[in-house]
Amino acid sequence: LQLERQLVLQNLMRERQAAMQIAWTREFLKYFGTFFGLSAVVLTTGAIKRKNPAVLLPMLPLSFVFFYQYDMGYGTMLQRIKG
Repeated sequence: LQLERQLVLQNLMRERQAAMQIAWTREFLKYFGTFFGLSAVVLTTGAIKRKNPAVLLPMLPLSFVFFYQYDMGYGTMLQRIKG
């Protein structure tokens, strides 16, 4: 009986940790999404003014980070991890 209670408690703690991680990811995504959007506007404007598309290169790694965080917080990564 005590072992069963410990297993239930461990499972509950693991679920709470996962919920905290998801909540942190969603909160981080709000701030990073704002930064990503502003960066996209500024870099696009700079690329147009300078007539140099290479100015947009920093958007590549930023987009990978953004979409990874989005997938973790709201996408299918949650189901893949649970599976």
